[in-house]
Amino acid sequence: MIETNDFRVGTAFEMDGKLLSILDVQHIKLARGSAVIKAKLRNLQDGSIFEQSFRSGEKYKEVRIERSEATYLYSEGDLFYFMDTVTYEQIPLDRSQVEEVLPFLVEGNSVSLLRYEDTVIGVELPITVDLEVADTEPGVRGDTVSGATKPARLESGAVIQVPLFVNQGDRIRVDTRTRSYVERLS
Repeated sequence: MIETNDFRVGTAFEMDGKLLSILDVQHIKLARGSAVIKAKLRNLQDGSIFEQSFRSGEKYKEVRIERSEATYLYSEGDLFYFMDTVTYEQIPLDRSQVEEVLPFLVEGNSVSLLRYEDTVIGVELPITVDLEVADTEPGVRGDTVSGATKPARLESGAVIQVPLFVNQGDRIRVDTRTRSYVERLS
């Protein structure tokens, strides 16, 4: 069992028969009475995200989500195939299970498969991924103050904001948590 006072980002627990993972948590101490814990949660089975308030001291069943290394192979219709790098087993996942990571998923990417009781429930990308810029407008020097950005479409299809000096064909590093540009690779 885990108490709401012990909630941390990344903690997984079961509530009302649903597997939930904490994305963000705030402990709010009120003038009178007990604290209130506000958490942003992700349902690990269907990928939905919602906010929930908890009273201090409530207890829930903590669950263990195991991660195993895998490589994304290819997609066929609404199925996405991954290969476990230890057992070499090919694992097909439905679009709903990979919807959140789809914007940064490219064939050959290393990912973590999330398992609960020997059932694959989702996919987690590494903190950063390296992708090629497929299309962006050329930046014009001298037309900005500082820190100006422009939209760029990546090889995976995602569109993010990048600095003006990034050009089509450049490889860049992207933070998958914030979906933002980190650096240009040489």
